[in-house]
Amino acid sequence: MDDTEIERKFLVSSSTYKNEASLHTRIVQGFLNTHPERTVRVRLKGDKGYLTVKGKGNASGTTRFEWEHEMSKNEADNLLKLCEPGIVEKIRYEIPVGNHLFEVDEFLGDNQGLVVAEIELQHENETFEKPDWLGDEVTGDVNYYNSRLAKHPFKTWK
Repeated sequence: MDDTEIERKFLVSSSTYKNEASLHTRIVQGFLNTHPERTVRVRLKGDKGYLTVKGKGNASGTTRFEWEHEMSKNEADNLLKLCEPGIVEKIRYEIPVGNHLFEVDEFLGDNQGLVVAEIELQHENETFEKPDWLGDEVTGDVNYYNSRLAKHPFKTWK
């Protein structure tokens, strides 16, 4: 697996993305560590578990180190019990647009009402087709990082 993640993040302006989704999956995740220099995430996606380490982003917030390891559902369930307070739950919709795949996260629980789209790119200046439901860009805004949403959920924002 490549150890660099290049992605851009956007708010979503309408629910029409659901009509274009090829797949949707429930995700539950928690954080073993949310230090500003690194986060260690435990994720249960469907019936598979994942342990992910992410480094600090670059100045634009588009690029950062990422390492991920798949594990069993049972292992993920056990690690979720050790996480810091604040579990993030969401439904992820996968939407092919042109030559790219958008992942749209519709948050549940304390983050209900927040819908964010992400697109992974090969390089920072790569062009991509923007669907009509794509709203304002929030790349690099730490408020929209899942590790931040776990501690400062959307429902508490003013």
